[in-house]
Amino acid sequence: MSARRPPLFGVHEGRGASFTDFGGWQMPVEFDSIRTEHAAVREDVGIFDVSHMGEIVVTGPDARELMNRLTTNDVAALAVGDSQYAAIVDEAGTMLDDTIVYRLPDEDGAPSYLFVPNAGHDETAYDRWIDHRDAWGLEATVENRTEECAMFAVQGPNSPSLVADAVEGPDVDRFAATHVTVAGVECWMARTGYTGEDGYEFVLPWEEAETVWDAFDCQPCGLGARDTLRLEGGFLLGGNEFDHGSNPRTPIEAGIEFAVELETEFVGRDALAAVVAEGPEERLVGLEVLERGIPRTGYDVASPDGETIGTVTSGTMSPTLGKPIGLAYVPAAYAEPGTALAVVVRGEPKEARVEATPFIDIA
Repeated sequence: MSARRPPLFGVHEGRGASFTDFGGWQMPVEFDSIRTEHAAVREDVGIFDVSHMGEIVVTGPDARELMNRLTTNDVAALAVGDSQYAAIVDEAGTMLDDTIVYRLPDEDGAPSYLFVPNAGHDETAYDRWIDHRDAWGLEATVENRTEECAMFAVQGPNSPSLVADAVEGPDVDRFAATHVTVAGVECWMARTGYTGEDGYEFVLPWEEAETVWDAFDCQPCGLGARDTLRLEGGFLLGGNEFDHGSNPRTPIEAGIEFAVELETEFVGRDALAAVVAEGPEERLVGLEVLERGIPRTGYDVASPDGETIGTVTSGTMSPTLGKPIGLAYVPAAYAEPGTALAVVVRGEPKEARVEATPFIDIA
């Protein structure tokens, strides 16, 4: 099966982007350099094509109940234009995905939601929603609009001024959203992002992608910079910090307890309540390597006496801090910031220290 391509694949190719396969999509990994693009977002503003993310719309009389039973946060708390971060878990409380849920304007007097699965998860999320809707006898329409929509992220401290110049419509607060017009194209604009900086995300018709992309005159950025930025912010990456098959984790282990509302009756709720009550055996922590060496995905983490106690899930040389940083799961007894550990780099243990995340001050 050939990889899916975003609507601006040819435009990015003409700009000189290099590409990588990510979640079954051919996506730009960098345009100029990861360091240049990373710095633009930390210091100014950059734009990302994130059209590989899924877009699932759920509407109808029972849309709220369906969403509340299949995500871990309290969807009922959302007013129109609000959004929230949540996990999608199985009956055992193991993460299938993480997502942002947006409350759209009502349709025909019924609630309407957009949720954004990670790359390559749109079809499985759609099937899960359909299967549970039918099993529970709920009245809701579920539509997979992933290949009808483009999605862009404009991120950085100067993003509000750039967006104000390009957008016709009101500004919004953090984690709020509304319909706006960009270069004559109606878009859903949310003050959300994945970089640790202030920023906006736009969902728009697939065929209007080039028009909207050209309306934002700033540094184009690829998935390489998106990864270094999100890692400095301590954000999870599906396939790294959790994978249902190879690295099954609960939201509690992964450090996103804030996105779990145990007062709602979602699938997996009882399992997660037990984890909260007992405490997780392992926790995701930030690491700084104190010697020369970068903590790469899959490297062992060792205790001071040399016992292997964990594995690095993500790591890089932080462009902002100039230090090697990473994320790893370790036993809860080793999770306190300041704890001395080691990361085994090419067979050699390197001194490391547990650090609180995010690694940087985020907006």
